[in-house]
Amino acid sequence: MQCDLTVVIASLNGEARIERCLRALDKQTVGPFIEKIVVDDGSTDATSKIARENGARVLRHLSNQGVAAARNTGAEAASSPIVAFLDDDCEPDQEWAERLLLEYADGVVGVGGAIHASSGAGIISSYLRRRNRHEPLELNLAKSEKIPYRFYLYLRKQWTFAQPSPRRNVYAFAGANMSFARDAFVAVGGLDERFRYGSEEQDFCRRLLSALPGSRLVFVPEASVVHYFDAKLYRTLKRNYAYGRGAAQFYRKWPTVRPTIFPGPFLLLAVAGLAGFFPDLLPLVVLMPYALYPMSIRYAFAERRWTYLLDSYLQLAQELWENAGFITGLWKFRHFPIYAPESSAEVLSEPKESRGSI
Repeated sequence: MQCDLTVVIASLNGEARIERCLRALDKQTVGPFIEKIVVDDGSTDATSKIARENGARVLRHLSNQGVAAARNTGAEAASSPIVAFLDDDCEPDQEWAERLLLEYADGVVGVGGAIHASSGAGIISSYLRRRNRHEPLELNLAKSEKIPYRFYLYLRKQWTFAQPSPRRNVYAFAGANMSFARDAFVAVGGLDERFRYGSEEQDFCRRLLSALPGSRLVFVPEASVVHYFDAKLYRTLKRNYAYGRGAAQFYRKWPTVRPTIFPGPFLLLAVAGLAGFFPDLLPLVVLMPYALYPMSIRYAFAERRWTYLLDSYLQLAQELWENAGFITGLWKFRHFPIYAPESSAEVLSEPKESRGSI
């Protein structure tokens, strides 16, 4: 039977997560027309076994190669004209696949949907639901690369309540819920496999729009998934550190893009340093996060939940770790080659036979 959509799930040691994702795909309104491919990216657990038991075709890397390589492997094997990507800890809404497919017309080469943090208990889970960093990147980012303009966009976000997201054209998707026309995906060489984690989808979307003038990426909020994050603080900060390193790699590849550095932690560290000489500044150090990230106060008073006041400190910690990842990434990727359009299709660094499959 001809399938309309291939769903690729990249997984590393996902035995505890992947069954929920695959069962949700079986419940899709267009379920019979979906091909399920799980790319086991060097797991040492029962990921492959569980995926097969739930009706997925399994492709296996003999060693871990990263999420970009895993997604490329799945896309190469896809038999459908549209390829969608999910993380193994995501649970798509029942109409997710149908809503993605309905958008492919009039120059649309990619469609993505909303990613909602799970409704788990705890301060970190609650914070991640309010401060969703997996929103798509907006088209206004492409208007200017100048630092004052980017700083303006950053400040505006700090003072704005999250609003319901409309359907719209966007600049880039988050990787846990995105889809592309397979022909377009292959035409630009797929994801850059040198990106192990972080910014690989932004790099791909940028190359795609550059290579196919007039094409569009459409965000459809109703095509939603629930993302079951590991909401422990250290895991959250570890992800931020990895995002920072990915952003540094992206910056090395696209040097016209402004570096992703958050000013808040540097300002606070500067004031804290001054407080060593002027102790009267210590109260300012404690209260300064609320000036930098005022939304925590607005949320706390709007919903009468005083634990929300911790949001400012949590955001400060996230930005601090992301800055740290970016700074270390600048050194690690100091020799990373600048993007050249003629080499864009040469990112599949390993021959297919070396990847392994079962």
